[in-house]
Amino acid sequence: MTYVDGFLLAVPRAKLDSYRKLAELGGSVWMEHGALSYVECTGDDVPYGELTSFPRAVHAREDEIVIFAWITYKSRASRDEVVARVMADERLHFDMATAPFDGKRMIFGGFETMVEL
Repeated sequence: MTYVDGFLLAVPRAKLDSYRKLAELGGSVWMEHGALSYVECTGDDVPYGELTSFPRAVHAREDEIVIFAWITYKSRASRDEVVARVMADERLHFDMATAPFDGKRMIFGGFETMVEL
């Protein structure tokens, strides 16, 4: 079964075009280095919950949109190899101070697939 890296972050609406360009570059680089798929989605129906929610998880402000993204790989071993190549790729080296999102509020992790239909 595939292995999945998942991401959740908040992007200021005013910087969404800049983020999209970064995501398109990132997607190209990840796919070039062996990812099976790369998906980035903008929140459309993500209400701010009383206790938990996507916006709450990333401390999204009113002027921000929640991004939910994932990358799939053949296996955990494949993911580790792909990520090592991506991290070494100069095209994705940038100063986080100028990034179109706050990396401190990004949530990410790797997941083993439990059910895949």
